[in-house]
Amino acid sequence: MTLIDFIKEFPDEASCKVKFKEYREHVGVVCPKCGCRDHYWKRDKESYECKGCSYRQSLRSNTVMHKSKLPYRYWFICMHLLTSTKKSFSAKELQRQLGHKRYHPIWHMSHKLREAMGKRDGEYVLAGRIELDEGYFSTEAPQSEKENPLKRGRGSQKKTKVLVMAESDFVESLKQGQKPRRVGYLKMRVIEDLKKETINEHVEQLASKATEIDTDDTTSYVDLKEFVPRHNAQVIPKEKVGEILPWVHIAISNAKRQLLNTHHDIKPEFLQKYLDEFCYKFNRRYAGEALFNMLLVACVSYKNEFRYKYG
Repeated sequence: MTLIDFIKEFPDEASCKVKFKEYREHVGVVCPKCGCRDHYWKRDKESYECKGCSYRQSLRSNTVMHKSKLPYRYWFICMHLLTSTKKSFSAKELQRQLGHKRYHPIWHMSHKLREAMGKRDGEYVLAGRIELDEGYFSTEAPQSEKENPLKRGRGSQKKTKVLVMAESDFVESLKQGQKPRRVGYLKMRVIEDLKKETINEHVEQLASKATEIDTDDTTSYVDLKEFVPRHNAQVIPKEKVGEILPWVHIAISNAKRQLLNTHHDIKPEFLQKYLDEFCYKFNRRYAGEALFNMLLVACVSYKNEFRYKYG
């Protein structure tokens, strides 16, 4: 959706509220008390009343806007900015665009939207042939480690481990300039360590429908054959990485570049939210203008559970 189209469709607070109500009723309002899906809309109270138990909930309840006091138009503008570009926006930039005095509510809002993106992608399990590798993302050193001497390389306190998986099938008839593999869905998951038990757990959870998996010969992957019918492990020379595991390394490179260019000093506990946004947009790279509506569906479908207290 272009900026001009967005302004035409959502010129004020009322238009955003009407659209949010339309999408919530399309997805379905569920009573959190009894599970009933039939409700009355109480116009005088601006809330839904359950036909089964008469429990009332507001339009924002049990959505991404749960307990939020920010205007609907703030949320819609933020959704538009996050979906109108392949890149991202920092909370500080969103605050400037909205003209809001306080930074923390806008920071919370952006992370709640990223949480909705992650929950939506979490419903999809990788299938077919996949590539798997790990990446090391620059983050702030944990508070408990800041006084210790900074380590170098992969063991650095300023590096967070991320498991990366991508559906990647070979193209049968290559056209000029086309890559030999076609990428499907992408998953990125922050992990504590590279122990084989940790890797196995995440592969079993995120790629349970995989039929074949390509990795390097790291000992962390030795048990993958127990979860995937065929495991192709091989020693990969540095110059051949782009040929054997092309898409996971393209994804890692692009994600690192985006985070470094847009966000600064990311804390390890929030890295997953930023990766969820990157994967959500990558997995819907052909959605075009429909991406805004897709995110709106996710926003009315999932209750916000993100909590973080400053200070």
